[in-house]
Amino acid sequence: MQFANPQEARDFLAKHPEVRSIELMLIDANGIPRGKLLHRDELLAIYENGRPLPSSILALTIQGEDVEESGLVWEVADADCWTYPLPGSLTLQPWRATPTGQLQVSMHPTQGLPAAPADPRHVLVRAIDRLKADGYHPVMAVELEFYLLDKTRDANGRPQPALQANGVRPQAPQVYGVYELEQLQPFLDDLYAACEVQGLPVRTAISEYAPGQVELTLEHRFDALQAIDEGVRYKRLVKGVANKHGLQACFMAKPFGDLAGSGLHMHVSLADAAGNNLMASEDPHGTPLLKHAIGGMMATLNDALAIFCPNANSFRRFQANSYAPLAKSWGVNNRTVSFRVPGGPAKSRHVEHRICGADANPYLAAAAILSGIHHGIKNQIDPGEEIIGNGYEQARETLPTDWLTALRALENSSWAREALGEDFLKVFLAIKWNEFRQFMGEVGEQDWRWYLTHA
Repeated sequence: MQFANPQEARDFLAKHPEVRSIELMLIDANGIPRGKLLHRDELLAIYENGRPLPSSILALTIQGEDVEESGLVWEVADADCWTYPLPGSLTLQPWRATPTGQLQVSMHPTQGLPAAPADPRHVLVRAIDRLKADGYHPVMAVELEFYLLDKTRDANGRPQPALQANGVRPQAPQVYGVYELEQLQPFLDDLYAACEVQGLPVRTAISEYAPGQVELTLEHRFDALQAIDEGVRYKRLVKGVANKHGLQACFMAKPFGDLAGSGLHMHVSLADAAGNNLMASEDPHGTPLLKHAIGGMMATLNDALAIFCPNANSFRRFQANSYAPLAKSWGVNNRTVSFRVPGGPAKSRHVEHRICGADANPYLAAAAILSGIHHGIKNQIDPGEEIIGNGYEQARETLPTDWLTALRALENSSWAREALGEDFLKVFLAIKWNEFRQFMGEVGEQDWRWYLTHA
């Protein structure tokens, strides 16, 4: 695990005397930033000696409640566990009213015990290292869809899309609408400016398939860990910029039952150490390596579904003709399948993984994807025939559509224990089963039966 050099802090403090506070954040199992707001005088010591955070910070539900069954709360006395800064993560939060810095930390592998195995970034690091040991360097990019909502609810107490700059509340999907992007210009201008300050490679903006739904793409990175770090920081930035504009950026998988869900699409290829794409081919289907990668992701999909779709709401996204996939399927230039091989020049050949909801933890999703790919390569798994045409009408093996089934599959998976780590999986499952029980208590048995039928 590589941590930052203290000179990074010295340079930042010298360059930004106006900054008085720094947001320190650690990403938890649900992908939520947790941490503290520190005074600038505390920054250098974090680089030199680390910063302790309680073990329970990696054993929290999505509501921020302790999960005692995780083994990281009372039985370890909620011990201090040392975190250290990640290189290149010290930057500004330009959306704040007063000059504020931002620093991402991760658990030290030994000084961070007993919480270190529950750090989701460590899970991804291990998956990348396993691939590199076999000569494969994962190249990745992140696409995140989200809704821009008013902070105030409608007359019935429901969330509603944010007003456009012209004062009109959008009602129609207007997918790919350029006028709709123009109406978001004040928000998008600030978002692009903030991304430039933070060094995030944000590129194309798209009006997605619902009123108020937006997607911005990030560039592919030869360093997959960098790509996911940037995706995590981008999500934090979007929420901050939206808040500055009096809006709420919503990354729920399915915030509206009658509108499109929001996905986390991950693009992945494998390169050699020199950066040459090992999936590159003039054949639109790519190389045998690409097919084995898809075969591995298909073979491990059910086991990993609770990682890709980690909440009850996640499964509402799976609906026919909704651009969310329904089956273990793959195809070339086909958005109705789970694993899409996009068109383009031979050197760009890669796979788009379309399963995850926007509520997935990018570190864990990427780790499960790369571990599935590795599994497919090692076992030379054939993905079967590609889907040509409408994948919704040709679904051969549909995905489980409820949270309970996905959690049980993850819990019983020997592949997941190896891919994600037994210690991590114990904590993650303790958190998700706790959330599941809370959900069941809220919806009741009768509504749960309805949920299983209509998810």
